[in-house]
Amino acid sequence: MTDITSSFETLGVSADLVAAMRAQSIDAPFPIQTLTIPDALAGRDVCGKAKTGSGKTLAFGLPLLERVGRAKPRHPGGLVLVPTRELANQVFGVLVSLAAVRGQRVAAIYGGVGFEAQIEALRTGVEVVVGTPGRIIDLMERGELRLGSVEVLILDEADRMLDMGFLPQVQKILYRLESNPQTMLFSATLDGAIRRLVDRYMKDPVFHEVASREPTVDEMEHRFLLVHQMDKAKVAAAIARGVDRTLMFSRTKRGADRLVQSLQREGVRAAPIHGDLRQTARERALADFQAGKVPVLVATDVAARGLHIDCVDVVLHYDPPEDHKAYLHRSGRTARAGETGIAVTLMLYNEENEIRSIQRRLALDGPIIEVFSNDPRLANLETFETDEAGVPA
Repeated sequence: MTDITSSFETLGVSADLVAAMRAQSIDAPFPIQTLTIPDALAGRDVCGKAKTGSGKTLAFGLPLLERVGRAKPRHPGGLVLVPTRELANQVFGVLVSLAAVRGQRVAAIYGGVGFEAQIEALRTGVEVVVGTPGRIIDLMERGELRLGSVEVLILDEADRMLDMGFLPQVQKILYRLESNPQTMLFSATLDGAIRRLVDRYMKDPVFHEVASREPTVDEMEHRFLLVHQMDKAKVAAAIARGVDRTLMFSRTKRGADRLVQSLQREGVRAAPIHGDLRQTARERALADFQAGKVPVLVATDVAARGLHIDCVDVVLHYDPPEDHKAYLHRSGRTARAGETGIAVTLMLYNEENEIRSIQRRLALDGPIIEVFSNDPRLANLETFETDEAGVPA
């Protein structure tokens, strides 16, 4: 029997890192890793077109750890820019155990928490900084973080950084780099503003793309429910009681907080995740949801970006998504790992036209069904059936 861990070795990854991954049951490289690691180890600038969950953290993380040298205080050799605090923690979690094998240090740098621990780590010296643009700039301006020794720069989920308005901050950071580092950029798209960023700041990059692992509409069950304003939260609670984990989307931070309160009044445990919460509260909500302690997570679209959440039974669009792309991005949090997921959209009478527009764009011809919170079908949406007129079968 062939040792499949040799696949990482044939890509050029050192034996100590291969052994560390094997201890974590990481055996065979994902497609994006197979494509990008050899070029990255050779020092090439790399553009990878890949989405969340494709394995891109190791695709850039392994070459990063291979190439950075010992760091002086305040002078990291590797800098990973990410759009959100949650993604910073996720990347940090992947890299820190591998870095420890070599005595390398990794720090996660982001806002929403105090400066003290982050400044202390930088003053001690860290080989790799994983951070969000705003906090990186804050620490640069305080003189606690200096970029003159950066050998490898990573822009992770670059499209989301630009969507969230971070282009000026990213450009400011790139302008301050003095060391002409190897640059790797990973993004779900490589056109428009992303392409201009590539053309301006990268040196003869090699491009790699993997097919999207985003679930398609055919891999999900779709339910479109017409509800009444006074009954809407009760309908959401009835749906949540029928499954283990429900991810609900609200358009606003205040709306997310109100929905959590309404669900709790209905006896359903729920936690919010949005930008106004302290980082510790966001991390606790996410951890409790993933552990099954809290069966409902209520998120805004921005807060949910970059989150890798498995085992979601139902995605519930409590507020209609902005457009068909947002519908797919939200709904894709279910239907992972080959499972069939369920996406449920609640709408009021004045929201029906925008939902029908989304249905047309995605060729979803399911009926819109009026329901009340005492409808027994809400307890099991998998068996929720109607005839062609939208009347219960």
